[in-house]
Amino acid sequence: MATTQLKPYTTKGALRIDGSDDVVVIDNVTTMPEEEVYIDKHRLILVCTAGTAEFDYDGMRIHLKKNDVFLFVLRNSVSNNFRASDDFSCRQIWITATETFGVDAYGSTSLLDFIYLRQHPKVFFTNNDIVIFNKYFDLLKSRMQDNSPLMYQNIVGSIISAMIYEMLSVIRRNRSDMEVEYGFEMSSRNMHAITLTDHFIQMLEHCDGRIRKVEDFSNQLNVTPKYLSNTLKITIDRRPSELIQFYTIKAIERRLRYTDMTMNEIAEDLNFPNASFFGKYFKEHTGMTPLEFHKKNHGGHLFKSSRKR
Repeated sequence: MATTQLKPYTTKGALRIDGSDDVVVIDNVTTMPEEEVYIDKHRLILVCTAGTAEFDYDGMRIHLKKNDVFLFVLRNSVSNNFRASDDFSCRQIWITATETFGVDAYGSTSLLDFIYLRQHPKVFFTNNDIVIFNKYFDLLKSRMQDNSPLMYQNIVGSIISAMIYEMLSVIRRNRSDMEVEYGFEMSSRNMHAITLTDHFIQMLEHCDGRIRKVEDFSNQLNVTPKYLSNTLKITIDRRPSELIQFYTIKAIERRLRYTDMTMNEIAEDLNFPNASFFGKYFKEHTGMTPLEFHKKNHGGHLFKSSRKR
């Protein structure tokens, strides 16, 4: 049986930003696919609001009841055999991997979160946690239904950022409780892998998109590119080139969103050979040109490739 990619629904009640699938918020979802599915570009936050459901997820049988929260956030994870009660309903938030709104999804402080989520994709929420989450969700829906504010996308992004941090807080509390109750043993090999990944992430953040060769990073870390790649596979299931691209695109987007730098200035700042190469790189990885991205995020204001002297 073929595995199909799970994507946000196009149902009538789905809320989007400018018709994009970067962020999709859906209330009162009553079903999920029964066939084998995986998520590639998106991360899915699912909160059961009524009834019950169960399904297989990476070999684990997941049972959901009201107020349970399930995080379908790990790439290449597979879900199938979905079954639900007649009164089942859930809330869903879909976010693309590149649209993290300033949240450091791969940062050193979250590496153990990824390891934890592999084994515990269903997150335990207290009654107070659910109350807080529902307030965020209702606020998010309200703001997405009204796109009139001048800083509409920034407002929506800030709400989602706060929600993600709230969920990370709950995940770490749960992880900490488990470590205390059952003990959490980490081999020296795994600790080395996490430490190496920490250093790689810190280097990515520090260079701010100016270094894009895996070899340059591995040389500074005194390991081979293959060793670095294998290590990241163990810790966060990502390739070095994938993270380099992620941080490079974010560095470009920050400059396009929040500065008046020209294409030539951004290309020079980020060590691209020229503005043409820079433009092709950005379009290849985002599907739009720097000019199109700038117009989308600045209300159509003119963005020049160079300044007149």
